[in-house]
Amino acid sequence: MEQLLTLRELYRNTGEYAGKTVKIGGWVRNRRASKAFGFVMLSDGTYFQPVQVVITDAMENFAEISKINIGAALIIEGTVELTPEAKQPFEIQAKSVTVEGPSTPDFPIQPKRHTLEYLRTVTHLRPRTNTFQAVFRVRSLIAFAIHKFFMERDFVYVHTPLIRSPLWI
Repeated sequence: MEQLLTLRELYRNTGEYAGKTVKIGGWVRNRRASKAFGFVMLSDGTYFQPVQVVITDAMENFAEISKINIGAALIIEGTVELTPEAKQPFEIQAKSVTVEGPSTPDFPIQPKRHTLEYLRTVTHLRPRTNTFQAVFRVRSLIAFAIHKFFMERDFVYVHTPLIRSPLWI
């Protein structure tokens, strides 16, 4: 099985992949489609910015993909095309799109701003939002720096048992 390329790798080394065919996977963040072509914004969680994928009616499953719901999981194979005049530095011209996991129209995370109160009700989906992706990345870097600091000074990290009262009291 061919390894999927992460969006982080694609954004960091865009020039290396320009004009080449790549295979990526991720979740649909947004979709816009017309009769002949459309755009799918795809995110895999490895990079803050999603990638724009161009789909055309030349694809055999164009009708299905042009109606795909937000949150669906896709595997996309396509060519990386540089777009220096656009907002994004590149886009992917899809050759094939495989739906790995469909989604329903009422998927809780839609392409709009959600309140933190609402996101508390869908805790399993919070990492798919920009706010929590940023928070988790900063938190990860801070935890790493603290662990590195203490490891360099020969401290040992220990998971102590939780102390709590018995359930029958």
